[in-house]
Amino acid sequence: MLQNNANQEDIVAYLTDRNLPADEIIMNRLAEEIPKNPPEQGFLTVSNALQWRLQYGRIVELKEDVDGIIPIVSKKAYDNMKNAIKYIQSTTIDFLNKKIGEITHYQEANEVLRLLSGIDTFFRNQNEFLKLLKLLKPRFMVCEKTDRREYGDFQTPYELTHYICSYLADDEGVSPDILIEPTFGRGSFLISALKNLPKLEKIYAIEIYETYYWQTKFFILELFIRNPNLRKPSIFLYLNDIFKFNFGEIEKSIEGYNVLVLGNPPWVTNSELGSLNSKNLPRKNNFKLLNGLEAITGKGNFDIGEYIILLMLNIFSKYNGHLAMLAKNSVIKNLIYDLPKTNYKINDIVALNIDTKKHFDVSVDASLFKCTFKPTNKVSFTCKVSSIVSPTAIENEFGWVGNKFVSNITIYKRNIKYDGISPYIWRQGVKHDCSKIMELDLINNKYVNGLKRELDLEKKLIYGLVKSSDLNSPIIRKPRKYVIITQKRIGEDTTYISDKFPKLYQYLIKNNHLFEQRKSNIYKNKPAFSIFGIGDYSFEPYKVAISGFYKRPHFSLILPENGKPIMLDDTCYFLGFDSLSEAIFVWAILNSECVEELLSAIVFLEAKRPYTKDILMRISLDKVAKDITYDKVISQFKSLDKELLVNATKDKWKVFLEKINKRNLEGRQLSLFEITTNQNSLSLALANKALELT
Repeated sequence: MLQNNANQEDIVAYLTDRNLPADEIIMNRLAEEIPKNPPEQGFLTVSNALQWRLQYGRIVELKEDVDGIIPIVSKKAYDNMKNAIKYIQSTTIDFLNKKIGEITHYQEANEVLRLLSGIDTFFRNQNEFLKLLKLLKPRFMVCEKTDRREYGDFQTPYELTHYICSYLADDEGVSPDILIEPTFGRGSFLISALKNLPKLEKIYAIEIYETYYWQTKFFILELFIRNPNLRKPSIFLYLNDIFKFNFGEIEKSIEGYNVLVLGNPPWVTNSELGSLNSKNLPRKNNFKLLNGLEAITGKGNFDIGEYIILLMLNIFSKYNGHLAMLAKNSVIKNLIYDLPKTNYKINDIVALNIDTKKHFDVSVDASLFKCTFKPTNKVSFTCKVSSIVSPTAIENEFGWVGNKFVSNITIYKRNIKYDGISPYIWRQGVKHDCSKIMELDLINNKYVNGLKRELDLEKKLIYGLVKSSDLNSPIIRKPRKYVIITQKRIGEDTTYISDKFPKLYQYLIKNNHLFEQRKSNIYKNKPAFSIFGIGDYSFEPYKVAISGFYKRPHFSLILPENGKPIMLDDTCYFLGFDSLSEAIFVWAILNSECVEELLSAIVFLEAKRPYTKDILMRISLDKVAKDITYDKVISQFKSLDKELLVNATKDKWKVFLEKINKRNLEGRQLSLFEITTNQNSLSLALANKALELT
């Protein structure tokens, strides 16, 4: 790929194809690094279940430096307070020795420090107090880094928190009486708030990581040592899990006050934390009120930051005040999408883009999400977008226009007539979850599987395969890979393979243990070697397809190989045709300016899968075809050869227009994995629906 000038988008699509267990931040980091430092063949493999921990413990034990191996595991656990005290200045150490060095009881020390810093309870017990007295004697200057990915830890630099707090106070006139921060980390937002929000009376803040809990206490103490005349609100710091914290007592104390909910919740999903065996997860519940089918599909995966922001809105939006929290743009999009289903009384919603590369050294789109709590009946379902450095220069506005959710309201209004229902049903490609066995390379006219074993198989059930990373050419005639197709429809009996294709059957049986390891419930109680995303549409000779992962809307025309249809994998969406002319004209329309502009108005590019079946089904191809001229259509034909051009004449265009204008969707639109027969099996319908990747 690198030799063929692959860009960052191509690399992300390739890594996604390979089911790399990483979120969008890690994917983009890798995609940035790989072209700069192309990887060499390594000797340590990592399964999606992270099984290397069991099999390759010797790597962790390495004493010497080995090129390509980065030590990420630290076995020695350091005391939390000891770690925290390493960050404070020597003058603060001297000050603490002077003020509390001769005190013998923690409650007396607490009162001294409360008067100095406003922190209500500096020490929770006598042991903590005695531990600090012991640590005040030596001076620890070196702090070893701790792996904080389990907590989705991207600590906000003081430069950014100061800018945000001064913007809230000076530009927006935000003047809260009470500040609430649900995950305060090292306390940067708290320090900035104390400096910029002079009317604060109380601060309530929560943090799960004890080292940060103590660091923040020391930083606040240092702030007031240096600034003794600074207003000291009552500060309540809680070492607790935000997902278990009871906000009842806080709610009792804020009635009638102006509230500001501030912070930077974790930028990580629940599924990624689950893969890390993290305990820092919310209790499992259907907090987004998804229906049963959605809750067990990919929609049940959510960002931890999204959960926390929704929790804050649910508790505090009924009071007067504001919320200002950093979040990935994909999270902000989800928040706006869900607003009509909630009773949150919020208005003046904005997303102020930040430079994540500068502040966090990550490649992900993120913003300051800000809204006003207004206990009125008037609510807003749109969000204005600008930059944190130019907050008044509105760059975009997204949200709900009627019953349609759009990414750019201005562009959408120009193209609203094309947003409707597709006259064709978009499909996802085949899903098998066993690529080592089912996907093949053709090398020297021999099939080779993912285990690098050369195979001698009957060819009839082997089809060309196109994956997302292949969909960067306008026309595809030759596949890069091949796939075994064991069924022509979902649920079809596969025992026929043993009689008609004995070599293939023996190959599949030999590797049956790998099929049995497939984790998805959709394969349970199904015929051996079952696949999904398969039907009559899969065997149409001509297809028009798009990758679900690419940021640009590029549609490819896929032609059969030696008279045999080419399949797509489940990261792709496609339309199938038995007419080459129809396929060519649809391909040209989909690549037209009209469709490109419509998609730019309804697609959210920061999503992991920007193009979904739901999005593509909104393209009214018949209405676009009615407005587009044949001359504009043929402008898309530059990549067609003479053989294909004879199928795209003006006469054939007229026939196509007549056909597409008469075409009507009959009945409901079947989802990708629903059975098209009259079988009335609820469990099968649930399983098929659960597989739809929206």
